[in-house]
Formats: sequence, structure tokens, C-alpha cells
Amino acid sequence: AKQGRSGFKSTALTKMQTALSSRPAAFSGSRLRTDVGQQRVAPISRVAVPMVHAVAAGATDTERVDGRALRRSLNQTGRYVRQPTNNPVSQQLMDEHGVGYSTSGLVAQMRSQGNRWKQGEVSVKLANAYGYCWGVERAVRMAYEARQAHPDKKVYVTNEIIHNPEVNKRLREMNIEIIEDHGKGKDYSQIAGGDVVIFPAFGATVQELNDFKARGVQMVDTTCPWVAKVWNSVDTHSRKQYTSVIHGKYSHEETVATASFAGNYVIIKDPKEAQYVCDYILNGGNREEFLAKFAKAVSQGFDPDTMLQRVGLANQTTMLKGETMQIGKMLEATMMQKYGAEKLNEHFLLMETICDATQERQDALYAMVADPEIDFMVVVGGFNSSNTSHLQEIAEHKGLPSFWVDSAERIDVGSNTILHKLAHGELRETANWLTPGKPITIGITSGASTPDRTVEEVLHKVFQIYDPAFGGVAPKECGRLAVPEEH
Repeated sequence: AKQGRSGFKSTALTKMQTALSSRPAAFSGSRLRTDVGQQRVAPISRVAVPMVHAVAAGATDTERVDGRALRRSLNQTGRYVRQPTNNPVSQQLMDEHGVGYSTSGLVAQMRSQGNRWKQGEVSVKLANAYGYCWGVERAVRMAYEARQAHPDKKVYVTNEIIHNPEVNKRLREMNIEIIEDHGKGKDYSQIAGGDVVIFPAFGATVQELNDFKARGVQMVDTTCPWVAKVWNSVDTHSRKQYTSVIHGKYSHEETVATASFAGNYVIIKDPKEAQYVCDYILNGGNREEFLAKFAKAVSQGFDPDTMLQRVGLANQTTMLKGETMQIGKMLEATMMQKYGAEKLNEHFLLMETICDATQERQDALYAMVADPEIDFMVVVGGFNSSNTSHLQEIAEHKGLPSFWVDSAERIDVGSNTILHKLAHGELRETANWLTPGKPITIGITSGASTPDRTVEEVLHKVFQIYDPAFGGVAPKECGRLAVPEEH
């Protein structure tokens, strides 16, 4: 068993390894065929899967896999799981590791008393919507359950399960290998038949799904249902012969996966790029300039002169809701101006794909930055988390001082300094960021991939700076957070 954060043995992990190793896997989705479970397929020398599948327009096209049919076919393999089992041993281990919802710590206690807390001179207001979304918690839970169900197998994740360093560290401690792209593509050559492969919350590309289906591995698909909803939308665009305009970051794992399910597409990151596309639709333009501008963000063989006559909008689920809505209105107005209102539906297709969790966290922060009682914000979440960066961006645009940290380790109690990140990437160290002796009201929120314990640890350090004798908040059982039912 691995050592826990405090140095003691992980009791739940020990139970998992001993009590469950002799019983058949309960996480196989349907009965696993004996020949698949015993036979290992010889790996090829190297499978390099690039992080970015979008290529420059004009490149040689390859045979496109029908993403919708492929996803349906995975259920028929007997090696595919896409729902959690809510196993109690996995829940115990998640609680021990602090990678689930808080049930007795500071965040849980704040939740039970109107999202407020007062510790000496420090008053804290917790955003009404914050932290772990249902899809992220679900993905982490399924990864823990996969390790439990297959204690003796090699387990891999095709990327970080979520954008949180502590959660990914815990998976590695359980001998779950995370395969990342370090600039040369992902190397899957070590994965063989009978191994377990977890697809992260962001999803996996059509090419990856097809490859692992053929390899005979046990597949655990933790893709967030909201991400899958976006896949359905771009698939519909393709079937109805619309080009997908995807609001997102072309190199982000989720957008890479979404693009792989699309037919013709162009990825735009903000309203400025959307305006460029709209101007091209209305007035035409320099084709070579367009293709150079979106060289890494268009489908193979993309032709802006013919493929922008009918467009549908989709989005990376972690983008700013307001920007996605603005881009939709821009495209709608452009098509009405070009083709007339009576023909709008022939040229523009809009399907609702804005993630509820992303929207709720952004709306809650807009309300919080308008609160005159709050002196400054603390935003907690992974530095590579897109949805967290947008939370920080909201505070910055409002002009409210805000400190974005990915963990409590960024705060030095002794020197009263904080190493924090700005919305657009700059790391900054601020000395004397707190003023002990002066009452203060702090607003705090966290990204959708941030467990409650990380928020609690950040606040504990704030309290220690104000009161060196602070020894922590006594646990108090508050019950579990209600989450949507799995459908």
C-alpha cells in the first residue's frame, strides 16, 4: 500500500488489494470473455497519437470513422464501461485521499451554514456554485472503481483524468499510469490486450476509441456526459452537411476529441476570431490567409470559400458562456444578412451545448464580484484548467483583486507571500498579501476539477497567517452533497 499524505498506511487501499483480489471483477460492464481476459495482444512498436488531430487544410484526407456508430459498437464488446458503480470501498478511499466531496471538513460545514465562515478577523464567503462538478467527480470515482475492480491488472489513463495535480498524483500512487503527450504524440505501445484503459473526463478521440476497441483492452469511459452531448451536436452538423464552428482552444484535450467527431470544422478561440470568420462569410477574403490563420484549427481539406455556407455552433464546455452566446449571435446575424431571415435555418444550426456546471460557476462568480463586502477573491484550481482560468478572468475584468492558486503549497505562511497565476498565464509572487490585525472578507471559489479538500487547505493557511496558533477546523459530519442521478 502507498503511503498517505501524513505518512500513514492507506487502510482503504490495503482492504481493496487484499479483500477484493480473489473475487471476479465487478466493473466489467458485462461478462468478460475468458479469451480476452487471458490473452495479451502483442503491442506494436509504437503508436504515436498526436494531441492535435486538426491539420492544415489541403492535407491528404484519411478514411473517416463514424464516431456515433463507433461509440454504439463499444457497448457490444463486453469490455466497455461508462457508468460508475458507486462502490463503498472506492468511496472510502476517495474520502481518505480527499479527492471527493467534503462531508465533514470546512467546506462541508460552510455549505451547511449558508456558504459562510468566520475565523477570528477573517470572514469567508464561498461561491454558491464552486468546485467539483458532477461530471468530474464521476470521472474520479470511476477511475478509483477501475483500480478496485482490476487490482492485478495494468491500468492506464489516456491523459490526466482531470486538470488537478493532487488527483492525478493519487492515481499514480495507486499504480495507474497517466500517458501524456510531451510533444511527440502519445506512446501507447506498452498497452496490450487484457490491460485496462481509462478515457478521461475530457473524452478520447475517435481514433483512440477505435484503436483500443481493436486491441482487446478493458475500456473505462469516464467522459463527461456534457462533453458527449457536444459530440452529438457536431455529429449532427456533419450528417446534415453543416460545418462545425467550435468555440474552444484547438490544443485542449476536449476540443481535440470533439473535432475528431466532427466532419468539416473550424475552431475559434474568441469573438475576435469569430468576427474574422463572419467577415469572410459576408465578404469573402484571402483564402491563403484564412488557412494560415487557422492552420492548426481546421479539418483536413478545409475550404473556407465553400464550407462556410452552412455552419453549426458547438463549444468546448469550459469556455465562457457569454462568449459562446455572443459568437452564436454573431453567426446568426451574419447568415441572416447574407441569405435572408427566411433562409436562416438552411444556413445556421444552433444546438444547446453549454455545460450547466460551467455556467453555474461563472454566474456565481459574477454575483460574488458584485458583492461590495468582499475585499478580494481567491480562485482555487489547476493551472492548466481552462474553466478555472475563466473564473480568474471574470474577477480580473471586474477589477476585483484576485489570487489564483492550484494548491495550498503556493502560500508561505511564515513570509506571508503567495505565488499566484493571472488569467492569461503570468505567474506572480505577492508579498504581504494578507494584513493580520485588519478584518477582511474573502470570497473564494474553485474550478470544476478542484476537490473540496484543496479549498480547505488554502483557507487553513489563510487562517494560520492571521493566527499562528490556529490548529485546524474540527470535523463535523454534514452529510454528502446531492448530485444528479446517472442516466
